[in-house]
Amino acid sequence: MYNYMKGTITEQGGNYIVLEVGGIGYSIFVSNPFEFNIGTEEKVYLYQHITEDSESLYGFKTNEAKNLFLRLLSVKGVGPKLIMPMLATGSVAGIIDAIDRENILYLKKFPKVGDKVARQMILDLKGKLATSTNDSSSGDFEELVSVLEGLGYKTADIKKVLPNMDASKPIETQVKDALKFLLK
Repeated sequence: MYNYMKGTITEQGGNYIVLEVGGIGYSIFVSNPFEFNIGTEEKVYLYQHITEDSESLYGFKTNEAKNLFLRLLSVKGVGPKLIMPMLATGSVAGIIDAIDRENILYLKKFPKVGDKVARQMILDLKGKLATSTNDSSSGDFEELVSVLEGLGYKTADIKKVLPNMDASKPIETQVKDALKFLLK
């Protein structure tokens, strides 16, 4: 099973991108292909969906979006083709908030989500999403966490710093920024 791939975006379509890794182009379904820029190197978090007659890769810009996708996939009657439009038109925080507040109207605004599916999402996931996606935010900072642990910092102290970090910065800058917070 794939966790993520780093490679160059070579193509965009209506609901997919092509990520070239080691000379191989992987076609990956994404909620919004225009989040990715052609010609740039990107880290794409992946989910491999296998059925009797097909095998597909679904990609996400953040680990938080991937984790929400996986939690929604566990809901009875919900599949990848229903979840991807939700992620395209709604934010991760908005979807989590709607489920936790039992906001059926918000959930029904997404394509193919009716009253029954919205209620099932709430029943299965209410109160379970906020912790599962927030705890996974350290996944965006795996390398940073590893470096800070190597320097002798405790996991509890490192977790306090992560919300202030910017995952798009180079690792050297992330370490410098983290040390500024830790040394305060």
